[in-house]
Amino acid sequence: MANLNELTSPVDASASRQRNRRSFLRTSLAASLATLGATGAGSAFAELTSTEGAARLAADGTSRRTVIIDCDPGQDDAIAILFALGAHDQIDLKALTAVGGNVPLSLTERNARIVRDWADKTGTLPVYAGCPKPLMRELITAANVHGRTGLDGVTLHEPRGPLAPQHAVTYLIDTLRAAAPGSVTLVALGPLTNIATALTAAPEGAKALREIVLMGGAWFERGNITPAAEFNIYVDPEAASIVLSAGVPVTVLPRDVCVKAPITPQRIAPFRALKNRCGPIVADILAAEVAYQKGRRGVESAPMYDPCTIGYLVDPTMFGGRRVNVAVETTGQLTLGETVVDWNGRSKRAVNATWITDVDADRFYETLLARIARLP
Repeated sequence: MANLNELTSPVDASASRQRNRRSFLRTSLAASLATLGATGAGSAFAELTSTEGAARLAADGTSRRTVIIDCDPGQDDAIAILFALGAHDQIDLKALTAVGGNVPLSLTERNARIVRDWADKTGTLPVYAGCPKPLMRELITAANVHGRTGLDGVTLHEPRGPLAPQHAVTYLIDTLRAAAPGSVTLVALGPLTNIATALTAAPEGAKALREIVLMGGAWFERGNITPAAEFNIYVDPEAASIVLSAGVPVTVLPRDVCVKAPITPQRIAPFRALKNRCGPIVADILAAEVAYQKGRRGVESAPMYDPCTIGYLVDPTMFGGRRVNVAVETTGQLTLGETVVDWNGRSKRAVNATWITDVDADRFYETLLARIARLP
């Protein structure tokens, strides 16, 4: 049993506690993964077909998915959260768990509380603050991309509700232990520190996981923070390796697919035309993302990152990919954080993820617009 005393508060632990935690993670990982096994893993890659997506959508149509979003808001995280809340007929969003990532934890948890205010969920959607830094590294942020607050492009208010008192990891552990087998979907929009810590401390909770759907990684498109690595994986590669080795169903929405649903001024306009509060907020955030790319690369478009995860849950028939083995480079001098995708099954390693590479971009934006239109 892990000592979770350090998880009772979102503030950073002392250096001594951090060393103890890292030692625990190193020594318990092998035992944790042995317990989890390789449930559901295959021995060869296979295409993900639209027929399978339609079958899953039909099955999901009989009940709402129980979902927890682990996030580091972040502009695109904010839109993903609103997307999920607008899809309330399909997604039963139980909580937001915040992690240090795009900006420090003090801002990501604050931003999560602001986003729930936009959707009038202040009193019904708890926000838990989690790990302020990666398992074994110092935090690297993307404030240069998302702005000093993490939500560049919109006017922010003081959150109207407090944090939930539990640490995010404690919440995840307790929730998964109490849940029925295969009943909970985790959507991961930032570094995987919270989820990896929970799975390592209480591996029995993995039985409750129906699926982990995460935005992260790159293979065909390559990195956005180094030539080889995508930001979420690069920030905490050890955590990513734990999650991808945990023997639970994982679906990855990498940069490979996110760049195929680009944000453009033409796609922003319908959100600005919505007569609710959230539509223009989403438009302002999208416009800020395009403005960043125009200033950096001279193009009037930007990748659509985190909301792709919610799009996949709402309508998987919009997406295509392949079941493959994915490993994470944790020691490479030039390739730290790279997601090594065995696209053609050459390594003979067991399949551990569904890697999404294709999306019907027009349908995706139509779906997102329809869900945002439902919000206040």
